[in-house]
Amino acid sequence: MVAELLQLCRERGLKITVIESLTGGLLADRFVSVAGASDVFLGGVIAYQDQLKSYFATVSPSLIEAQTAVDAEVSSQMAAGIKSRIANVMDITPEKIIGISTTGVAGPEPVGDNKVGTCFIGISLFAGESVYSHEFEGSRQQIREQACDKAIEALREQLGQ
Repeated sequence: MVAELLQLCRERGLKITVIESLTGGLLADRFVSVAGASDVFLGGVIAYQDQLKSYFATVSPSLIEAQTAVDAEVSSQMAAGIKSRIANVMDITPEKIIGISTTGVAGPEPVGDNKVGTCFIGISLFAGESVYSHEFEGSRQQIREQACDKAIEALREQLGQ
């Protein structure tokens, strides 16, 4: 499925970048595991700490303070922010870049009012941002893997596949 998604982006002249918290690099690994991904996948940031979400993706610190980082709006700002930041660094028009974010709670303890398994996936495309909310069950690793699966599904959906 990832190879097909990369091919679709290649055909449309789109590039992908990620900013991961919950998934901690697993989503980027899904992309780079496909031979030839480098012409579509630009790279990403693992922003486990809140300050890095603000620095790399310009997420509002006051939003994180008020809502925690496990929040739909934080996920939206992460996706839009990394897309914008990468567009500036790579000198690529933002309309040609897809930003994907993951944030949530893998456990073992809840974060604020968010229970273990809560996940938000942000997708930033030329048409704006979309956020997908999920509640997963399982171990930390299972939750992280499910989040990657859903992020890829969300991108396919956004691209009309």
